[in-house]
Amino acid sequence: MKFSKTASDVYKVKDREIRRLNDLNINRDHSLYLHYKFYQDELFKALKQHAKGKLLDIGCGNKPYKQLIEHQIESYLGCDIVQSENNTVDIICNADEIPMESSLFDTVISTQTIEHVENPQGLVAEAYRLVKPNGYLIISGPMYWPLHEEPFDFYRFTKYGFKHTIEHAGFEIETICPCGGKWALAGQALLHAIYPTLYNIKGFKGKIIGFIVKTLRLIKLINIVFEHLDNHVTDYTNTMNYVVIAKKTVKNFEDTTA
Repeated sequence: MKFSKTASDVYKVKDREIRRLNDLNINRDHSLYLHYKFYQDELFKALKQHAKGKLLDIGCGNKPYKQLIEHQIESYLGCDIVQSENNTVDIICNADEIPMESSLFDTVISTQTIEHVENPQGLVAEAYRLVKPNGYLIISGPMYWPLHEEPFDFYRFTKYGFKHTIEHAGFEIETICPCGGKWALAGQALLHAIYPTLYNIKGFKGKIIGFIVKTLRLIKLINIVFEHLDNHVTDYTNTMNYVVIAKKTVKNFEDTTA
């Protein structure tokens, strides 16, 4: 992920502990269940259908999805702005300046990274340069999410923002999939609002509230109710994330190199 062009800011990033996803198994007792449930449904489907050959992961972190697809790909290379806590980053670089030869990969993925990149168009342009003709880009990013990894949290994307950015680089979009609808978003926003408040109350009062929340399994109840609502009565004008599948077609590649 590219957070800043200046050396001083890069050192600030390296000095910070950036939280990376490790575990793909998030149950209904988790406060982020709604986010991961609807996001992973779409992302896993895209990866299983289109990840193949030599794969590059831009903003790879701990490579949490490698185990999911390693049986169907030839190799998995990851780049990021800093080394991860699990020491899984192969190339440390900016997302818009990746020191690799052009047309080297069959698949490029970038998951929940583009919002942290100062130059998101540069990330997608690098993906286009690095993927082979007829290769695929699988990219995801938020339309709704609270501020995180501050101050390196720059953007949110509607489906039209993704469409403009990805097509401008030369890709042909196959699908733009919302990850959950308005009820999933509402439930996740509710948990974002109440969870930190409840667990930051100190002293005896905090212990009592924590005991009540755990006894009633309030988080699980909210997750169950809003998951059910989203599966049955929702629309997708509001969503938490999008997963986009795009192809570097031979025609588009020839047009850009002519």
